[in-house]
Amino acid sequence: MSINLNSIFSNLISKYSDNEILKTDYWKEIEKSYSQKSRKYHNLIHLENMILELEEVNDKISDCDSLHFSIFYHDIIYKATSKDNEEKSAEIAKIRLEKLNIPQEKITLIYNQILATKSHKKSEDSDTNFLLDADLAILGQDWKIYENYTQQIRKEYSIYPDFMYKPGRKKVLIHFLEFEEIFKTDYFKGKYEEKARENIQRELEII
Repeated sequence: MSINLNSIFSNLISKYSDNEILKTDYWKEIEKSYSQKSRKYHNLIHLENMILELEEVNDKISDCDSLHFSIFYHDIIYKATSKDNEEKSAEIAKIRLEKLNIPQEKITLIYNQILATKSHKKSEDSDTNFLLDADLAILGQDWKIYENYTQQIRKEYSIYPDFMYKPGRKKVLIHFLEFEEIFKTDYFKGKYEEKARENIQRELEII
């Protein structure tokens, strides 16, 4: 199933601003960023999948607009060699959204939601937990899809040789397994927790 990200983004902005130039420019920036050749996983398909995952729980989300803005901007900066992608992405979101008529508390929420995707720790804010879970939904897919995801991630980190990449990847996987719960919401926990742990364990055994 495919969705039209451009029209979703366009409708989102139209709720706050009628500035067509900004709307077009912002979308072009998002499209260009997520379509970079180096992005094999953190691309527009990832955004589509996150939005689709959350459609099932729209009634449980208190601020869908902010959550959608967070999805569009959470990986706008993504460099495999960088340690502050989330901070930079949050900053861009803040700068862009301040030019629209979006209330400051929403911008602060979006900023903090994007930052939360760095550590994936459980938040006191329920919407943020839905964002984190949608971001990690790939971990709970069937093995073939999960395996394809691991290959895409490897390509994103192709600058690093195996002897550097593998220990780093193992560290990330073990970090997830050490979470009391990988998924923070009951809905995603029930849907993906067991399969995600199975997939991660399987990857660790073959890495």
